[in-house]
Amino acid sequence: MAKIKPFRGLRPKPEFASKIASKPYDVLSSDEARKLVKDNPDSFLRVVKAEVDFDPSVDTHSTEVYEKSSENLKRLSSEGLMIQDDAPCFYIYQQRMGDHVQTGVVAGASVDEYKNDLIKKHELTRPDKEDDRAKHIEILGANAGPVFLTYNASDEVNSIVDGITKNKPVYNFTADDDIGHTFWVVNDNASIETLSNAFKNIPCMYVADGHHRSAAASRVCDIRKKANPNHTGEEPYNYFLTVIFPDDQMQILDYNRVVKDLNNLSESDFLEKTAKCFEIEETNHGKPTAKGTFGMYLGGKWYKLTAKDGTYPANDPVESIDAAILQSNLLKPILGIDDPRTNSRIDFIGGIRGMKELERRCSEDAVVAFAIHPVSISELLAVADAGKVMPPKCTWFEPKLRSGMVVKMMDE
Repeated sequence: MAKIKPFRGLRPKPEFASKIASKPYDVLSSDEARKLVKDNPDSFLRVVKAEVDFDPSVDTHSTEVYEKSSENLKRLSSEGLMIQDDAPCFYIYQQRMGDHVQTGVVAGASVDEYKNDLIKKHELTRPDKEDDRAKHIEILGANAGPVFLTYNASDEVNSIVDGITKNKPVYNFTADDDIGHTFWVVNDNASIETLSNAFKNIPCMYVADGHHRSAAASRVCDIRKKANPNHTGEEPYNYFLTVIFPDDQMQILDYNRVVKDLNNLSESDFLEKTAKCFEIEETNHGKPTAKGTFGMYLGGKWYKLTAKDGTYPANDPVESIDAAILQSNLLKPILGIDDPRTNSRIDFIGGIRGMKELERRCSEDAVVAFAIHPVSISELLAVADAGKVMPPKCTWFEPKLRSGMVVKMMDE
């Protein structure tokens, strides 16, 4: 079963919501974030990415930066820009991106279920990134950035959520990136109980985006559990901030690659080697239209690559993913990208930036770019159900959850 818990959310007063809510900390560089907050002292980036308040020479992982996060959150509360609900609530968060609409339940998810793989993962995490988010949670005393969860869609949950969204929302605004954000507070006991019981019929949930945030929440729970001789398992630190969407509302975009050199190969030698595993043809656009096909930008031209039969295990849930096919048949054997997580010669570009961004990078600091067909949600769930991990950097969910819509305090 999926155990979810209401909580006393700290959230913006309605008139300040659009000004406070920000993009998540991990989709912006520090320089990009500094530009965004320059004329907005109340941006939640000052909480989730507090290095914006320091000179670029300051270490982003220094204690003073985390303490500044806490100071900034306290100011938003003390000045009345954010208020805490009097009683535990669920929340409904709906996003609109063009014709795409997704509606999720905001709730505390169980750390125990995360540890016991009732909340399944599909990515490896890096200790340094876990360290960063765990320290941020501890010093801030709050989960500030939500974890994006999904589950096999339930008619029962959909019916409850649809009923709630017929009521007037507390927030409804369109951000500067044209993505709409609508937010409802669920504070009546009957709806809270009904929603909790409906999730008990869901066998498991999946981390879509936020593996480091969920791992960090688990770490902090362990620290607090050890320090609490009267631990019961129901303390606020046993639950972490999540927004939970049905799988049939997920939108995954492509996650593309650029490589800085051809590993000492000429273009002709590189193409000759690539042709061993891929059919190659020139094309006038780079966006792949089907699984097993790739766009490649090289020497000012777009090529379509099609993986040849027998070059990958079609029935393996991990190795049949397009990012794995490219890695196993081209990036590693031809370009020498042995570990894409650590190799400095490769970079990753979210599909939201489009094909023009790949062309731009190849005119500035890269030589070859690869556009990859988006992973499907069914592929992601199959990997998680098999207890395996996806290739690195192959899922880019859009729209991104805004930080600061609601915060879950560690001590309610």
